Amino acid sequence: MGKEKKNAESLSQKEEQERIESLILAEKPEEVEDVLQVKDKKIKNIISAVILLAGLFVGSLFVDTVQLFRGGGFSQRALDKTDVFSSNGKTWVAYTDPIVTIQVINDDTCGDPCKPDEVLVGLKQAVPTMLTQKIDANSEQGKKIIAQFSIKTLPAFVFSKEIEKTQLFSNAQPFLNRQGESYAIKSAEAGFPVGKYISAPTIDDSDIKIGSNEAKVKVIEFSDLANSVDAVAYKTIISQIIKNYGDSVQVILKNYFPPTSQASLRAALASQCANEQGKFLPYAEKLYSSQTAWNKLKDATSMLKLYAAQTGLKAADFNKCLDDKKYQDQIAKLANEGQSFGISSTPSVFVGSDLQVPTAKYDDIKKVIDAQLAK
Repeated sequence: MGKEKKNAESLSQKEEQERIESLILAEKPEEVEDVLQVKDKKIKNIISAVILLAGLFVGSLFVDTVQLFRGGGFSQRALDKTDVFSSNGKTWVAYTDPIVTIQVINDDTCGDPCKPDEVLVGLKQAVPTMLTQKIDANSEQGKKIIAQFSIKTLPAFVFSKEIEKTQLFSNAQPFLNRQGESYAIKSAEAGFPVGKYISAPTIDDSDIKIGSNEAKVKVIEFSDLANSVDAVAYKTIISQIIKNYGDSVQVILKNYFPPTSQASLRAALASQCANEQGKFLPYAEKLYSSQTAWNKLKDATSMLKLYAAQTGLKAADFNKCLDDKKYQDQIAKLANEGQSFGISSTPSVFVGSDLQVPTAKYDDIKKVIDAQLAK
């Protein structure tokens, strides 16, 4: 059967060849040309199809090659097929998070206390697609960012708007300060290590102030009238500064205490009422010296009023001030201010923008005061 089919095909090809030759011999060129054109057209169609397929194939390679030369290293088509790959001895991992830029504002003269390494390691774990940009706090750009976000401490960290698309954003929102399209971390409030304070707490008319407003050096103490450690600090540090420096140094006292301490709250309100009558110092000294008698009481109001009368305050005015909680808003404001500076314990003493730790002694603080007076 196969042999017969092959013979038939050979016969057919022979007949076709004889027909063409007969046409040539019969001198009918137009028919010959038609036959040749049909064959030529079939060949051209095949060649066109091959060129088209080859072009598509080469085109796909060309796209990949262009991506390679543009710096991608791998074509998008190849990358879409894997989440992990190796190149030049490194392992690359795909993330769904966007690239987040973090500006690190810092002062190189601060030295080791301002090194951001530990914070950046922690942030990198939370935002693995993070890219860092170092900015000098003393440069024009650095000063602009510091002013824009009212930054108080260094190092400072400012995220690009892409942080909104990460998991960290929802968790960290209470500690983020948005300005425009960027977010600065409230470093002190978030518990980040403070390398350097670049601004001092504010001083306004509602603050308790001892000494001249024209004093060259300002000493600001965050203190708790119900805390025994603050009582010692007042006797050994604050009262000595007031005594030894006179009008050269102004002392500003800010009530700051745990939000759950009702005794501290009552004492703070009472001290503000005493300050209203210009008798903060004698009243505070009375409270410090009598702490064990009142700071454990569930309600020390009656005793606080008694101390006011004993220190020569106008009882009626003081009592009304205390009962009305006249300085409640001021106390809340001081709480927010202390938190913004990361104050976690008292006494915390600022000499200008230089914070002295709660364990600092009088001689430690005296050195800082003298250095600032000498400037």
